[in-house]
Parts: sequence; structure tokens; C-alpha cells
Amino acid sequence: MKSIDYLNNQFIIAMPSLMDPHFSHTVTFLCQHGKDGALGIVINRPTAMRLGDIFSQMDIAVTSDAARQALVFAGGPVQQDRGFVLHTPVGDWAASLPVSDAITLTTSRDVLEAIALGQGPDQYLVALGYAGWGGGQLEREIMNNAWLNTPFGPKILFDTPVNQRWNAAAHQIGVDINRLTTPAGHG
Repeated sequence: MKSIDYLNNQFIIAMPSLMDPHFSHTVTFLCQHGKDGALGIVINRPTAMRLGDIFSQMDIAVTSDAARQALVFAGGPVQQDRGFVLHTPVGDWAASLPVSDAITLTTSRDVLEAIALGQGPDQYLVALGYAGWGGGQLEREIMNNAWLNTPFGPKILFDTPVNQRWNAAAHQIGVDINRLTTPAGHG
């Protein structure tokens, strides 16, 4: 039986032909991928909200202006009322999933409270919702050329301007994503 390479801790980039309004031109960071499915956070879809809006809704005291002004992302179409924080692995949070040695996914209030006070992780991305796939679904979509997978790059996740992340993630493997056509990819 052939072993399966799962795509944990990688980016999947929407191919130009993917027209689904939830995923067109997106970069998704895969936090979990296995035989039962996948969970990822879209990292290049900012909402109109700022993190200060979330703090207000949750009645969290804020002393960090940088945190107050941080973007909030639309992480995907599933559970859009729930917050997900991708961050450098600092702290001991109530509900965290280590994705790799470099990145953790946390869903508990305590990380937001620490960020609001400037005492949380140095690098973070806050998203509402996540992208989810059932068992084998993502693999089928990749085989149908909906997605291109690339290695994770912390600079893309935290430092690259949002509107450049789609191109930058593809450039990591030498691909100009704008020049790809529908039949490109897996054969």
C-alpha cells in the first residue's frame, strides 16, 4: 500500500481557475491534514474588522495599540463566528494545537487577552472561521488542479503584504501563479 504524504504545515494556493467565492485567489495554511480530512486557515482575506472590534465584542481590556489595529481575516467558510489564532509558539494557552515547531493554532480566549495587553505571541494572525475538507476531499481537489501546495513560509504568513501573499507563496517554488492555465499541474 502506498504511503500518503499529508500536507500539514504547508500552504495550498488556489489555482487561477478556482472560482469558488470562498477560495478564489486564496492562500490557506494547513493546520491539520490526514485520512479524516483537513483544516486550514485562509491567510489573505482580511475582513473590514480590526482586532479592536473583537476585543470590544468580547469585553477584553486593550492596552496595545498595535493589537487594536491588527487585521482580522476571514479564515474560511466554516464556523465564521469562532476565532482562530495562528501564532509563533509562545505561551501556555488553554486550547492550542501545535502545527509545527514554528506555528501553533490557538482557539482560546486567553491568547487574545494576552495579545490585547501586548503580552502574547510576537507574531500572530487572527481569523474568523476556517476551511475544512472531509476525508479524501482535498486530495481529490488537488488532483483536479484546484490547488497548488507549497512549503510553509513564516515571512509570507506574518510579513508579506496581504495582497501579495498569493503570488509570494507560489514564487517559493518558482511558479508565476498568474501564468498557469487550467490544464497545468498534475498529470
